Amino acid sequence: QVQPVESGGGLVQAGGSLRLSCAASGRTFSLYTVGWFRQAPGKEREFVAAISWRSGITNYAEPVKGRFTISRDNGKNTVYLQMNSLKPEDTAVYYCTTRRGVECKTNPYEYDYWGQGTQVTVSS
Repeated sequence: QVQPVESGGGLVQAGGSLRLSCAASGRTFSLYTVGWFRQAPGKEREFVAAISWRSGITNYAEPVKGRFTISRDNGKNTVYLQMNSLKPEDTAVYYCTTRRGVECKTNPYEYDYWGQGTQVTVSS
């Protein structure tokens, strides 16, 4: 199994940037798709972005298109989520997750292993 470990959250002003990292613990991401989801208080967990490790194909949720970029570093076995032009509505706990296979699914129930989450807070 691949256990994701997130880092990089924090507090930032609106319009600012943050980069989240997701490292693999236990195995490599090579056979997996890696996704980012977020959950704000009182709301359901929602899809943010995903990347297929082998193909590099990505998928983004509409609210983050053009502002967030998901990428991978083969040498470091790490996935990054670069978040630019942050808005207060981006405030949430961000989770990294993995699923075996190549499809960038948007349903959280299609993912198997989840990290502990990292808080992102955007002030207005």
